[in-house]
Amino acid sequence: MAPTGRHYRLIYVVLAFGVVSQPLLQAMTVPALPDIQQRFGTDQTTASWVLTAFLLAASVATPVGGRIGDAFGKTRVFAISLGLLALGSLIAALATDIWVLIAARAVQGLGGGAVPLSFAVLRDHVPPERVRGAIAVTSSLLSVGFAAGIVVAGPILDLLGYHWLFLLPAIGAAAGAVSALVLIPESPVRSRESISFSPALLLAGWLVTLLLGIGRGPHDGWSSPTVAGLLASSALLAAAWLYAESKVRSPLINLRLMALRGVWSANLVALMIGVAMYGSFAFLPQFNQTPSDNGYGFGASVTTAGHMMLPSSVASFLCGLAAARLAAWMGVRLTIVLGSVATAVALAMTTFAHERMWEVILASCLSGVGTGLVFANLANAIVDAVPAEQTGTAIGMNANIRIVGGAIGAAVSVTIVTADLLPSGYPTERGYMLGFAFMACTALVAGLGALLIPGRRALPST
Repeated sequence: MAPTGRHYRLIYVVLAFGVVSQPLLQAMTVPALPDIQQRFGTDQTTASWVLTAFLLAASVATPVGGRIGDAFGKTRVFAISLGLLALGSLIAALATDIWVLIAARAVQGLGGGAVPLSFAVLRDHVPPERVRGAIAVTSSLLSVGFAAGIVVAGPILDLLGYHWLFLLPAIGAAAGAVSALVLIPESPVRSRESISFSPALLLAGWLVTLLLGIGRGPHDGWSSPTVAGLLASSALLAAAWLYAESKVRSPLINLRLMALRGVWSANLVALMIGVAMYGSFAFLPQFNQTPSDNGYGFGASVTTAGHMMLPSSVASFLCGLAAARLAAWMGVRLTIVLGSVATAVALAMTTFAHERMWEVILASCLSGVGTGLVFANLANAIVDAVPAEQTGTAIGMNANIRIVGGAIGAAVSVTIVTADLLPSGYPTERGYMLGFAFMACTALVAGLGALLIPGRRALPST
């Protein structure tokens, strides 16, 4: 029987923390990279691995963690995932060597399985009439977490110091892991299939080589032997993974499940909106921090640039609160279309109206509305399409595709924005305009993809 009343609310709070923790930790280090580079006396390329290591580990752990939870217990694996976040954060806080910090960030990324498992546990334990609303609000926390990470990084650095960037998440994740074990009953819904580990290794292989290739592209050149070799290796490993998944008795990712219209259409939206959202989150703070004597920008500090992102975070969360009712009125499909179009309009506004700070904040707020509506309903689109015992796996893959989209968006945007530099070393205003225009187009493609999402619930047979 689903928990109700106070117990249900406590479960919801624990799960919400699991969802917000991954994007929060991913984003908090973005504004702190210059401080990390100086603190450890390293170069920019090495310091960037603080972000890359987290991304690579999370890209593997997110779908695999969901699958393991479906098979061995969602609450148990959820708690283990938060435990890995806590361990990695503690090691990062104590690190005195850059490579120890990078390894710690990889351990943090391994906690990425907490995201899909949060939604799977919600489906199993929340009263049926509350499931859609709970999933919508929790989903919106993905974008809230990323924006909040950028917002709080500056104040934490200024008021508490560098180490607390990691100590605070370590304390919170450890408390979340213990709370999960104490407050959340283990789900009786299990996948009875065993896990085949050869597809898991192949999945890890093609994801890691793909993200490495995408990440190195803007720095080494897209035609460089290293980048070309990584992307070619990714293609070969992906083909081998598809073959292995089609042959094993118990696939890691059920390809027939991924072929369902409700799943692949939601994954297409996740990819495109990931390109747009994470690309904008990566470059808007840089734009705002550019000194105005370059012809654009506001010369904002790290803290001020973070505060400029706060309205977006608030708008995204508020839309998450309203998303379930809006979807009940309009339908999940049209709500996602509306959110994608709002994001596209916001990025188009940023492209052409960015001379005044209020213009950028207004566009950022509208972007938060759009991504909040999309994220809040994507998980519900997946839940509508798959059986309960496959929820963790399907949502894990959707979240992972969003991560890949973010990596693609950041890499392509770097190439576009930095194609032409001013004598000061900053990108030209035209470079940023082209970058934001590219993101607006991808958000519009996400809206077109959302039209393919089925308009009614259709559960496949198990």
